[in-house]
Amino acid sequence: MYGTVFNLNVKEGHKDKLIEVMGANDRTPDGMVAWFLMNPDDDTDLIGVAIFENKDAHLANANNPDQHEYFVAMMEHLNSEPTWTDGEYVAGQIVR
Repeated sequence: MYGTVFNLNVKEGHKDKLIEVMGANDRTPDGMVAWFLMNPDDDTDLIGVAIFENKDAHLANANNPDQHEYFVAMMEHLNSEPTWTDGEYVAGQIVR
């Protein structure tokens, strides 16, 4: 699996709205396995994780015009562009 971890520097007073925007996006890109958004206990920026089947699916989503529109909507609530750390997930476990 492949994906990205991203940090979102949220404008003052915009955190709830950004969470709403991200939660309302019902588009499921081809090859997406899961995504998560964390509100850290220290109540600073938000942290996200996106997981795709492979790097090609991740890049196809990143280059999709629909994803760009979603990104523009997110940017209305951010001080700066997210920082991205892309890479292959090499270990993990889903426990339910």
